[in-house]
Amino acid sequence: MPELPEVETIRRGLEEKMLGRVGKVLDVKVYEQKSLIGEPEIILGAEIEGFDRKGKALIVHFSNGFSAIIHLRMTGQLIWREKYSCGDIKSEQEIVEKTFAGGHPSENFVAKLPNKQTRVEIVFENGVLFFNDQRKFGFIKILERDEVKKDKFIKKLAKEPWEMTPEELFSKLQKHKGAPIKTVILDQTVIAGLGNIYADEALYFSGINPKRKAGELTEEETGILLLGARKVMEKSIEAGGSTIRNYVKSDGTRGDYLDLFAEVYNREGKECRKCKTKIVKEKLGGRGTHYCPKCQKEN
Repeated sequence: MPELPEVETIRRGLEEKMLGRVGKVLDVKVYEQKSLIGEPEIILGAEIEGFDRKGKALIVHFSNGFSAIIHLRMTGQLIWREKYSCGDIKSEQEIVEKTFAGGHPSENFVAKLPNKQTRVEIVFENGVLFFNDQRKFGFIKILERDEVKKDKFIKKLAKEPWEMTPEELFSKLQKHKGAPIKTVILDQTVIAGLGNIYADEALYFSGINPKRKAGELTEEETGILLLGARKVMEKSIEAGGSTIRNYVKSDGTRGDYLDLFAEVYNREGKECRKCKTKIVKEKLGGRGTHYCPKCQKEN
């Protein structure tokens, strides 16, 4: 699932490729009705005025006073093509010059579009923004800009790791004392932006076992956990997250962006880089959870 660092990388990439360069919206093609909430014709003739982000939600502001909240959920993708239906991308140079893609990494990053997973197309004068979503959990919601902060999805989000103090997070943990810390920090009303990958990585950074009860953490440990959340997300943003630049390597092969930074996530059975103990994967609250049993002792 695309998480905060991926969405921030997408925000930056689309801002670089699209802001002031794509012209007016000429058409909005909706292939899956539940993937677009609102009236698509509202943004016809408008230009993009800016990109914003709240938690894992991308927000696109248009020149006519409307905005689009985009949530990629599990398998969503945003793919910008400078030329309409430009087909397969053949080289790294074409990727850099004509395409930006981010979200759930798949062949769609380099495939001819639209395809059977394309849910919405926003056609501009100078290209097309494709919203692909294999499992149809994501959405684009068009609404007045003044209503964005009032939207129930945006309104319920807690502060992000960079906005929150250790004292604030510690206070929130006390409301979930009996729950495993991994489960608690996945709750977007507790801290915004942490998904399964970065929860595992932040807990490893801080040496905290994911099964420990939230109420057991000291204020000092909470501060280290918050620092860990910031550090692992910053590292991923610097690495480019799940963008096309990391999906398609310079030699033409396809890569996994997690290889760039993950210490425990998706490394079950492999040695911990610190102590050589094998990384364990267990189910916790229905989510695959990775940790080092030596570096992250339960008691």
